Amino acid sequence: MSSPSVSLDSLLQHRSFVAFWVARAASSFGFQMLAIVVSWQIYSMTGRALDLGLIGLAQFLPSVSLALVAGHVADQFDRRRIVLLGQMVEGLAIAALAVLSITHHVNELIVLGLILVISTAKAMEAPSLQSMLPALVPPNLLARAMAANGVSGQAAAMVGPALGGFLYIAGAGTVYAVCAALYLLSMLMVSRLRYEQAPPRRVPATFATLFAGIHFIRHRPDVLGVISLDLFAVLLGGATALLPIFAHDILHTGPWGLGLLRGAPAVGGLLVGFWLSRQALKRNVGMIMFAAVAGFGVATLVFALSTTLWLTMLALFALGGFDMVSMVIRGALVQLDTPDDMRGRVSAVNSIFINTSNQLGEFESGMLAAWVGAVPAAALGGVGTLLVVALWMVWFPNLRRRQHLENDASQTQTAS
Repeated sequence: MSSPSVSLDSLLQHRSFVAFWVARAASSFGFQMLAIVVSWQIYSMTGRALDLGLIGLAQFLPSVSLALVAGHVADQFDRRRIVLLGQMVEGLAIAALAVLSITHHVNELIVLGLILVISTAKAMEAPSLQSMLPALVPPNLLARAMAANGVSGQAAAMVGPALGGFLYIAGAGTVYAVCAALYLLSMLMVSRLRYEQAPPRRVPATFATLFAGIHFIRHRPDVLGVISLDLFAVLLGGATALLPIFAHDILHTGPWGLGLLRGAPAVGGLLVGFWLSRQALKRNVGMIMFAAVAGFGVATLVFALSTTLWLTMLALFALGGFDMVSMVIRGALVQLDTPDDMRGRVSAVNSIFINTSNQLGEFESGMLAAWVGAVPAAALGGVGTLLVVALWMVWFPNLRRRQHLENDASQTQTAS
């Protein structure tokens, strides 16, 4: 790979990034297919909705409880080896599911246990994986690289479940085998990329080092503003959890209409992500980010008030597009404002906020809809998002005035 100090205009000229992108795409498709086959297989075995909830619990608990430890590990050891080890464990667990399913020696406890193993490995791998990207491309291409990763993630979310459902015709073992093969491809790509990481300064895992990411964020206004903006915007803007109510009671459409509504944000995010992967954000990135989050709020409000399928789909399409713009800028700002020896711990804290806000956002929307109705709940979410944008523009003026993704080096000295 060329040195990150060399500004090459095309992401394709950075071979390590291409290998990283292929790895992320393969593992994302594999994980999306895995989610479909596990839920269908478990429900076919037991017929209990509770077991579907246990699948979510087995994935959520490791992602939150192990995040800070995983962030510390990412800053202490070779990140590429951590990713390879995590994916190897995940691939072996999926291969075990394939063999057990094909030989008919599988039951719900085995599936749930192996899902817990996979989720634990993924939780330990995640901060290292997120922290690798800034070393693979120059700073001026980081936003485009993150957008390209977003495209692969959106494509996996759109196509992966359908592909997994189609392959399930041949049996659960077949889907698991394909998932395991995709993880093997991801491992091969990660093993081939050149990743240079400064030798980490080894420190023991103490309370102070584990929570160093939180300490760093608190003392970096731009990073704090970006992460907290995402937390509250997602918390208030979780109206998509109400899609079945809107499809059935307001738009009077069936499962086909619900499918179109669920796919609309992903299509918007995919198209905008593809555009951002080819366009550099050169000026006014702070205002663009705030405008994108405000657009997310307006789209949520239109979604709440719409009574026609086409307008609701258009609002959800715009919602996905605005979210992609915001996600790319926020992700690049956090990575570029964080020194390399802190990226694992900061990424871990950020992932806790993201996971928590997504889960609580859906819970908040559901509870509010139960109290006041689906339309008022979604509308309040949109108005709340706009209010958060206005407050954050006042409380974080430097973030509002920020022109470039790259920050002054004096602001990114380590806080570890």
